[in-house]
Amino acid sequence: MIDRRHLLAAAGAALAAPALSRGAQAQTRWQMATPYADGNFHTRNIRQMLTELEAATSGRLSIQLHSNGALLPMPQIKRGVQTSQVQAGEILLTAYSNEDVFFDADAIPQLVTNFAQAKKLADLQKPYIETRLARQGLSLLYMVPWPPAGLYAQNPIPTIEGLRGLRFRTFSPATNRFAALVGAQPTLVQSAELAQAFATGVVQAQITSAATGVDTAAWDYAKVFTPLGFSMTKNAVIVSRRALDALSAADQAAVRAAAAAAETRGYELSAEAQRSTEATLGSRGMQIVPPTEEFLAGLRRISTTMTDEWVARAGADGAKLIADYKA
Repeated sequence: MIDRRHLLAAAGAALAAPALSRGAQAQTRWQMATPYADGNFHTRNIRQMLTELEAATSGRLSIQLHSNGALLPMPQIKRGVQTSQVQAGEILLTAYSNEDVFFDADAIPQLVTNFAQAKKLADLQKPYIETRLARQGLSLLYMVPWPPAGLYAQNPIPTIEGLRGLRFRTFSPATNRFAALVGAQPTLVQSAELAQAFATGVVQAQITSAATGVDTAAWDYAKVFTPLGFSMTKNAVIVSRRALDALSAADQAAVRAAAAAAETRGYELSAEAQRSTEATLGSRGMQIVPPTEEFLAGLRRISTTMTDEWVARAGADGAKLIADYKA
């Protein structure tokens, strides 16, 4: 079992002062935390960005990635970057929507159902998110959506009323609200704990991407996957503004360029992950059951309710965002 206290102490020591590499070249070493497994496309995308960034800065900036929540679990990563426990991190934006409603727009059911819509919403959200992160001493490097989320259960569920009474895994305020609206019993469970939660009956159903299903070996705990196009929530890669500003102008530009390339690549990886992970679920014995029109109709009713609630919380800026997105 990895002791996070020891890892954090080592991370803190590593970031104290620039080291000297061969040739007495100044080198800055950062630490970065992500909650996702090494095989996840988000993690693979980050590793490629870090490799490209080290090459672009001729080794002046080196970033060590701690994956799978080994250094910090997901709920602690954003705060970890703010307090300089780490200099960079990857977060699921919607998980932090209790801090600000604008982190949650992409979690509204069926507001976004494909990658073109995801990119449109992300581009419209970006200035709002950048402003909010800046107030917290953070800079946004890039955002990449997850593949469309679907329903995992033990049996096909033909109507949304079939979720009533089920113990339903949630991971954000939006999924919690969805569970409440459909009459399910919301239960907060992080992805690393999914298999045990299903095995022990703590949860009976969940909505998440096929990629997360593969990461957590969903075929061991669920029998049916229904691709709903439920939502396409985004991961954000963030960095300490203080750490970024301490770099030279050239190295800051290299960070921005590597991040822009990672965002473009991330969309491609997400689309590929949608195809490959749904196929993997099927090949491992899960039933891939298309949603019924009755279920989708119920989902659209919930979407209307949750969109109206979101705009009411977000105010004039939120109303403008949704209007611009639907225009």
